[in-house]
Amino acid sequence: MFFRYCKPLFISSIFLFISCKQELPTAVHKPNVVFILVDDLGLLDLGVTGSTYYETPHIDQLAREGMIFTQGYAASRVCSPSRASIMTGKFTARHGITDWIGAKTGTQWRDHGRHDKLLPADYVHELPKEEITLAETLKEAGYSTFFAGKWHLGEEGSYPEDHGFDSNVGGWDKGSPIGGYFSPWQNPKLKNRVQGENLSLRLANETASFIAQHKDAAFFAFLSFYAVHGPIQTTNAKWKKYQDKATNAGIAESGYSMERVLPIRQEQDNPIYAGLVESMDDAVGVVLNEIKNQGIDNETIIVFTSDNGGVASGDSFSTSNVPLRGGKGYQWEGGIREPYFIKVPWLKNAGSKNDYPVSGTDFYPTILDLVGIEALPKQHVDGISLKPLLEGKEINKERELYWHYPHYGNQGGEPSSIIQENGWKLIHYWEDDREELYQLSADIGEKKNLVNEQKLLAKEMSTKLRNWLKSVNANMASPDPEYNLKLATERRQMLMNEKLPLLEKERMKVLSQDFKPNDDWWGSQLTKD
Repeated sequence: MFFRYCKPLFISSIFLFISCKQELPTAVHKPNVVFILVDDLGLLDLGVTGSTYYETPHIDQLAREGMIFTQGYAASRVCSPSRASIMTGKFTARHGITDWIGAKTGTQWRDHGRHDKLLPADYVHELPKEEITLAETLKEAGYSTFFAGKWHLGEEGSYPEDHGFDSNVGGWDKGSPIGGYFSPWQNPKLKNRVQGENLSLRLANETASFIAQHKDAAFFAFLSFYAVHGPIQTTNAKWKKYQDKATNAGIAESGYSMERVLPIRQEQDNPIYAGLVESMDDAVGVVLNEIKNQGIDNETIIVFTSDNGGVASGDSFSTSNVPLRGGKGYQWEGGIREPYFIKVPWLKNAGSKNDYPVSGTDFYPTILDLVGIEALPKQHVDGISLKPLLEGKEINKERELYWHYPHYGNQGGEPSSIIQENGWKLIHYWEDDREELYQLSADIGEKKNLVNEQKLLAKEMSTKLRNWLKSVNANMASPDPEYNLKLATERRQMLMNEKLPLLEKERMKVLSQDFKPNDDWWGSQLTKD
């Protein structure tokens, strides 16, 4: 039995197994790598991370077969910057993509009629060609490389095939599923085949086909779902399943509260979103089953994560991240803390958890280390290899994590920068230079600002943050000379007095027995769930 060969060790309150046999599998090629990235998936949108409403059995099983990083972070609160950090191993302020590509900046921001204090900074609008991406490095080492799904890192000329991927199915400049989650969709990189086909399942089937065709050679497959980004859609059957589940559990009288800028969802009870999450999980199951069916599960590393927090404000107001504060677009934990799982089948760590703070920048050096490719420290400069943690060892080094977002989020986020170290998190707001300081180990909901109680620590962290931003020549927002406090106040009152009640009304409508979005449920009735 396994326990005969392993000695237990307690590390940072986590039970890990070390001194087990932990060599790479005997094979004629380097290990395969499958990277699964879900769009806008919140930390608590999975059964394994605490949801009792959403059902994600395939992802839950994957997490239990590998290591769960309980302090796993996206490099940004929105998609494009986070994705660029995965590809480059750099924090967003360093590579320059600090907002989702397509967001308005400067005086064009006024077109939204928000009356904000600052004009958002400009940002890099495509993944720079001088960056050596993770895909390029693996390709150079002999890997067949494949990309499926959402890219959103530049227009034509900066697509996946321009950054190291041999094949690209569905990746282009758009960040949402144009045409919806059921065929016919509008995507020049993904042909329509069967009317009503499910988009997530199609991307999974394309990935599974690639895996089957390349099972005898080292491959890198990057499955990047458009799900669970809005517009949220599902089938009648899945909606009914989760409508019944919410009703049987008891529907809360209120589902929203008012956050600093926008209303924010407090309940996980949206049956449309739940159905979309389950379809995505079904698609993950397709890929996991293909790996096992091809007999390569013992030589395939699998990574699973999200690019930012769940959408609790703005967009489709889809989910709740409670007890975390905020969600996608926000500077609080709900916007940046993610599901973060790594399965390395020859490392006997199934079901283990690790609380060391890790970032999307760490995937690059970790994967290289796991497959035996020499590190590129000048490229993935902000990432570290997590291989020691996966082996049950410690990383005896405290690290600082940085986030930089000199923009206003569609979901209510404010222009701000963040430093986290030693369990403390400091947020600097660029509108008025105010700061918030939280001790995350005691206050995961970021309710108690300790900046006045820990003045020396706050000053040290603030100085370190500013110095780092200066060292990477970070882009900055600028004051809007046309800022109007009266108009800004009126807008907030409108959101509170009008938007909040409308959201509550829509929530109850979606949960009603007779809900029907349109005649064919977004075109899904022509296909199976």
